[in-house]
Parts: sequence; structure tokens; C-alpha cells
Amino acid sequence: MSRRVVVTGMGAITPIGLNVEEFWNSVKEGKTGFGPITYFDASEYKCKLAAEVKGFEGKNYMDFKAAKRMELFCQYAVAAAKEAIEDSGLDMEKEDPFRVGVSVGSGIGSLQTMERTHSRLLEKGPNKVEPLLVPLMISNMAAGNVSIQFGLKGKSLNVVTACATGTNSIGEAFRTIQYGDAEVMVAGGAESSITPVGIAGFAALTALTSSEDPARCSIPFDKERSGFVMGEGSAVVVLEELEHAKARGANIYAEVVGYGNSSDAYHITSPAEDGSGAAKAMEYAVADAGADMNEITYINAHGTSTHHNDLFETRAIKLAFGEHARNIRINSTKSMIGHLLGAAGAIEFVTCVKELQEGYIHKTVGYQVPDEECDLDYCILPVEEEFTYALSNSLGFGGHNSSLLIKKF
Repeated sequence: MSRRVVVTGMGAITPIGLNVEEFWNSVKEGKTGFGPITYFDASEYKCKLAAEVKGFEGKNYMDFKAAKRMELFCQYAVAAAKEAIEDSGLDMEKEDPFRVGVSVGSGIGSLQTMERTHSRLLEKGPNKVEPLLVPLMISNMAAGNVSIQFGLKGKSLNVVTACATGTNSIGEAFRTIQYGDAEVMVAGGAESSITPVGIAGFAALTALTSSEDPARCSIPFDKERSGFVMGEGSAVVVLEELEHAKARGANIYAEVVGYGNSSDAYHITSPAEDGSGAAKAMEYAVADAGADMNEITYINAHGTSTHHNDLFETRAIKLAFGEHARNIRINSTKSMIGHLLGAAGAIEFVTCVKELQEGYIHKTVGYQVPDEECDLDYCILPVEEEFTYALSNSLGFGGHNSSLLIKKF
């Protein structure tokens, strides 16, 4: 019998709030985090907007020396993990540290370190490369630093599946507890890629919007969508075996009940055009929970605001749910915070949990012009209603499809 897994803590660093409460209040207000890039001079770049995290200082979340040995993506992860662990009330003095693990992924790691060091290498030679280059740069250091900061000695993972990283990280943590490899997992994603190479690279792929209007830049499912907006930040949750959570009197937010994955085996950046891969991931997640497809009434879509993603994800939902797709409310959190890459699935998971708790489905902000081919219910207005299940989708470059099913507890 596989064990039941619940959510007992949540933390977030986002472009519209530096903690879960601030983020969630901004979501309900329909606030967006889009604006001109300030981290570097983007005047020559095709893409000039991003969703930057504002007002964050690592030393507010960890000691100054520790912060200096971490790049921004790691600082975001540690800050979000700190909030999640405190929120969960988990007392590591009372836990077996080898039964508390970490699954925090990053899609890219630190482009900042790579860019800075590459310049230094060319200008001053190989002997002037900074000693901490490697541990600052590599993507597993988000998980590594969270483990070190909080004394978590259980299984420690860094899943890298591009834009599906956050969802896979939480899914693999869920499986770890279900299978009995840990009692508690601190899970999520972190990313900070608003850098010259990050923006130039995604723009060269024509993945980023060229819109310079913050109100019309990230508009998932809208006919005038033209690409995604790069966001940054981190979201981390504490997942826990149900009886373990009950025994310590933990506050339970929701239950994770299903996890489904597939690969498109089709193209390095485009999803499968018929949506078959993403459809299968959704079907697997619902089947994993022992639920019926017709019981699903809400999906937090990957919804990036690129032409291909939104069209093919719509097709996937229709393929998976048939006629019932018309009864499902679908929204995209990326309409407010852009695409957090490796952290996207994690912050969307947090959003789903808050929505389930409050019986509130946020609107897809900025949606104005209907697209004939994207013809489902994309929540033009927020919806207040009780619902039982939230299905969260993430689709990554390379054809990675991942879905998590969360149930009201």
C-alpha cells in the first residue's frame, strides 16, 4: 500500500511577492510583475521586458557569508525553503535528519557565474578564474545549499527537465515519500536567468515576446500572444507522509494524489502538435490518484503565451478529457509572473494549493482577444467556487511532460 502524502508548508520568492502571502494577495488582485529589464542594458535586445524579483536581499534569509557563496538562484531557493520549513512547523531537533530529504531543481543554474567568469578568462587568463566557479554555477547547488542550511540529510535530488523541472521535483519527492524512502521532503524549483545570455538565447529561439507593453506581453491563450516573458524566483513546499504530519499536529494544506509523466519524442523545443504527450501525462496523473477524468474541473496550465505551447496544450486537454474539456476551468499563472523556467511548476503548485484552500480560481490576466483554435474556458474572470482537484501541467524543452494532481484535504 503506497503511503499518503500531504503538503504542510510553502514558501515563495516571486516577481509579485517575497513570500506566499504577498504572492497570493497579488494573484487575487491580478497584479503583474512585468517591466523593463534593469539587470543589464537591454536596448539592443529583441526582448526588453522581464519579470524581475524586486527588493530581495539574501542576507535577510541566511548569514552574509553563506549568501556570498551562493548565486541568486540558490539564494532564492534557500529563502523559499526557509519560509516553507518555518511554515510547516517542522522541528529538525525532533526529526531523524536522514528521513528528511530535498528535491529542489533548477533548469539552468547560474548563467551569471558563467558570463562573469568567461569574460575574466578571456581578459586575464585561466589562472584568474574564481575559485568557487564550479559550486556557484552548477544547477544541483540549489538542492545542496538547502540541504546544508537546514541540516536535511535524506535523499537529495536535482531534477533538470527544463520548464518541467519544478513539477518533476515535487513529483519525485511525492514518489519518494509514497515509496517509504523519506518521511518528509523539501521540494520545489529555483531559477534566475534574466542575464544577457539568457535573454539573447531565448530571444534567438523566438521563444520570448518582443512586446514592450507590460499589459500585453504575457497573454496566454490570447490570439495576440507572441512569446513568453522571462521570470525568476523560487517556490518550495514541504511534503510529508500523512501519519507523520498528523503525529506532530501539523497544519495540512492539501494532499498530493497523482503524478504523471511522458515524453513527446518529437522536437527539441516544440510540443507534439496533436498534444498526445501532454494528454498522456494528464491521464497518468489522474489514474495514479484513482480519480475519474470527469472529476477534474480545474487545470493550472503550462500556458506560456507562445503560439505553439498554448495551441498544443489546448489540443492535449481536449484529447485527454474529450467533451468534458469544455467544463474545465483553465488558467495560467504565467499571465502575472511570466515563465520561471525551473521554478515555474513549483510556484504553480503553490498557486493550486492556495486556490483549493480558498475555493478561488484566479483569472488569466491580460486575456482579451479570443483565438478560434484555443476555445476552452481560460478564466477571463476569477471564479469563486469549491472544487476538489487541481491538475497542474508543465511541459519542457526536450519533450518532457509532467502533471501533478492535488486534492483538497
